[in-house]
This record gives sequence, C-alpha cells and structure tokens, in this order.
Amino acid sequence: MNASPTSPGHRAGPSRATSVQVATVALTAIAPMSWGTTYAVTTELLPPGHPLFAGLVRALPAGLLALAITRALPRGDWWWKAAVLGVLNIGALFALLFISAERLPGGVAATLGAAQPLLVAGLAALVLSDRPSGWRLVWGVLGVVGVGLVVLGPQAELDAVGVVAGLGGTASMAAGVVLTKRWGRPAGAGPMAVAGWQLTVGGLVLLPVTLLFEGVPGHVDAGALGGYLWLGSMGGLIAYTLWFRGIGRLPVGASAPLVLLSPLVATVIGLTLGESLSLLQAAGFVLALAALLAAQFPAPGWARGRTAGTAGTRMGSAPDGAPVPTEGGARALADGPAVR
Repeated sequence: MNASPTSPGHRAGPSRATSVQVATVALTAIAPMSWGTTYAVTTELLPPGHPLFAGLVRALPAGLLALAITRALPRGDWWWKAAVLGVLNIGALFALLFISAERLPGGVAATLGAAQPLLVAGLAALVLSDRPSGWRLVWGVLGVVGVGLVVLGPQAELDAVGVVAGLGGTASMAAGVVLTKRWGRPAGAGPMAVAGWQLTVGGLVLLPVTLLFEGVPGHVDAGALGGYLWLGSMGGLIAYTLWFRGIGRLPVGASAPLVLLSPLVATVIGLTLGESLSLLQAAGFVLALAALLAAQFPAPGWARGRTAGTAGTRMGSAPDGAPVPTEGGARALADGPAVR
C-alpha cells in the first residue's frame, strides 16, 4: 500500500533535515558565542597594552596544533586559497579590529561588526549570484539596530580611522565567509585542517607585526595564562573548526547573522560582572536576538515576494535558505557559483 502524503514515511525526510539544520546551527553558534567572551577575558585576565600579542597567541599555536593533529597540508591551488582565507579571516581581521578597538569605544566597534550580515549579503550577490530575500535583508538591518541600541551610549565618539578600520575588519571577515563558501573544502580535508591552515597563516602574518609594534608582555601571571589558553583553544581552534564546518553546510543567509551572538554574549557577561541595561538597551537586545532567530527560518508566506523564490537556488538549497542536510551536496557546488 502506498503511503499517504501525511504518513510518517513522508514526514521523516523533512523532519530529519530540520533536525540536522538545527544541530548544525547550534554547533556553529558556539563559535561567535565564544568570541563574545574575548573582551571580558582580555580586560579581566590579560596584561594590558598587548592586543596583537593576544591575537598571535590565539592564532599561531592553535594553527600549528591543528596541523599536527590532522597532518594535512594544502595541495595545488589550495596553497594560495588558504593564504587568502587566512589573511581575511584571521590576520587582517585581528589587526584591523585591534586598530578599531584602540580608537573607538567598544560599543561602536561592536555595532560595526554587527553589520557583517549585510556585507555578506552584498558580497554573496556579487560572488555567488545569491540574491538575498527581502526578509533577511530587513532582519539584517534590524539586527544592526538592535546591537546598536544595546552597546552605543550617549558618550560614543567616532574616530574616522577607527571607523574605517572597524568596517575593514568586518568586510575582511565577510569576504572570508563568502570566499570560503565559494571555494568549499578540498577533498579529504576536514574542518579542523582548513581551520589549521588559516590560523597558521593568520598567526604568521601577525608575528612580525606584533614583534615590531608591541613585543612580548613583561609579566604573564596564572590568570593571563588561563586567558591565553581559553582564547587559543575555545576561541581559536575549536571555534574556527566549528565555524568553518558550519558555514560550509549552511546557506550564507543563515550563518552570517550568527555573528550577532558575539556582542550579545559580551553584554550578558557584562551583566554578570555588575553592569546593567536600560529599558532601551533591553529592547535592543530582544530585537537583535529576534533578528538572529528570524534569519534561520524561511520567510513566511505573506512575506515572500519574487526574490524569495530565487534566493538560495544557485546554492543548491530551497528558496530562502531551506536546509541542505548533507555536506556532500554543498561541497559539490564548490566548483560553481555556490556558497562556501
């Protein structure tokens, strides 16, 4: 007897695909959540005046450890691809964020970083021929507004160099996200291997810059050692392995908004350290969280326009970023104008 459209056999496929999508999103979200602890770790545990050294320690040892574990090196054109991605996702990003952090209040820098989903949407349209839906664009803007309400205060001052550096760091990681989706992963290389290549490249880029402009801290106590260990393990190797795994499986429109978790986690940590939120800040927190969650689901029927029917079709996914449950499907698109 043939199964009816409502039988368990017909529901099992979509149900399993949804479960895989939720699990992938949850694991990927660990990365920006761990990055949200960076500010507290840096201010509470690390020696002041050495942010570049912190970035170096976060990247290079983790990258070398990943190479030792995976014993996988790039082959062919992946030597230059790994170098490009390592500079965009690690080396240039850390350096530009350092300049931004030095010249801007933390709230302004966090708001600039929250603009990444919008930059990813624009770059994806150019590089991947992936036209974002109006649903995700609207929520992307609302996410930036929400983070801004949380972290921007009346004393927030703008510095032109700091703003340019902050936007440059955001654009650098956005380009890294899109190119990672475009190129996929080489056959036989897992997420940890790819993370190791990029962390190593980024660390090697930061090494001469750190030695030239900053040097090594004169004193490192037990708390600082713990902070460096956290940044290099959870905030480095583990986070980037999960991040590159996730963005290789998720549509760009679903993975990019997850970076909003970083300033939100930093805000929650601030509350535990004795800070407080005004009513307006609390509303911004809820708005940013709603934007992050809304980006994980297809647009409802009433919100779908002509663009929703084409979004994601060049990426091998259903309209507006429905789940692609298998890694093989996403990887097979790496040779064409596909998501990373």
